[in-house]
Amino acid sequence: MKKSAYSIMLMDHVVEAIDALAARQGTSRSNLINQILAEHVSFQTPEKRMQSIFSVMEEQMQEIFRVQMQASDAMLSMQSALRYKYRPTLRYSVELLREPTKHQLGWLRISCRTQSRALLDAMDDFFRFWIQLEVHEKPICSQLERMYEIGPGRLTRCLIRNGTQSTEEIGNAISLYIHQFDAMIQDYFTGMQQGVPTELLRSQLVQQFAAMRKKQEILV
Repeated sequence: MKKSAYSIMLMDHVVEAIDALAARQGTSRSNLINQILAEHVSFQTPEKRMQSIFSVMEEQMQEIFRVQMQASDAMLSMQSALRYKYRPTLRYSVELLREPTKHQLGWLRISCRTQSRALLDAMDDFFRFWIQLEVHEKPICSQLERMYEIGPGRLTRCLIRNGTQSTEEIGNAISLYIHQFDAMIQDYFTGMQQGVPTELLRSQLVQQFAAMRKKQEILV
């Protein structure tokens, strides 16, 4: 949203109180005044929109994930323990665009910090398997620029929406997507450690994916 400079007259004591509150909230005087005025006239700022989405996500994620708020208004992170030997941590980080495009909301970054080469290779195998499942279901995923990026033990995926949804719908959709991904990767590593043949394991997960994605209607 476009911003412009305006000259207004304020009482010194009011400015002092605003500056103190802005310092406590880790924001600027201008941003705080903008938020206060927007709330007063019932206008949703980008900060309020992202806060609303993250509030929905926190409510949906807290039972299974450890939710961690970030210093940035545009980011929310959560963690789960991967069912693999020493229980390494899986980190899910959602970063929203301040100005969403017609289709893109932001990014989901999934990572696992480990020095184990075997685990990194297994993570990359699962990431590629997951991408194949999504592209098969939604061919458009292969046509969007930088839809996926894979690095050692990490996957970045664009968060896409169809049309215009409310902040509650978006928060629920992102939460559902992360729940689905986490359930699948947990089952993948469980089956792998139990010695389930790769072809059989993947066949089972394909069926599981199809059943889960029937619930997913907002994000591609």
